[in-house]
Amino acid sequence: MNTNNKKVTVYSTPTCPFCVYAKDYFKQNNVPFEDIDVTKDQAKAKEMVEKSGQMGVPVIEIGSDIVIGFQPEVFEELLQKEA
Repeated sequence: MNTNNKKVTVYSTPTCPFCVYAKDYFKQNNVPFEDIDVTKDQAKAKEMVEKSGQMGVPVIEIGSDIVIGFQPEVFEELLQKEA
């Protein structure tokens, strides 16, 4: 999969199954990502809400795009989209 070197950030919690699915998706497709546990970092939790308007996780940032929830089809589309 061509990722066009887009930065991927996963805002997650340890108990969220969809967060695990999202992180597993990126690992299986060799997409490097930053995992931010919003239960341990209030500033990052606030940043997530400001970027997405969502309190729930996962919130995934791919380049400048925000994806709410586990949506592998959208992940793939955004990772392959030209920067």
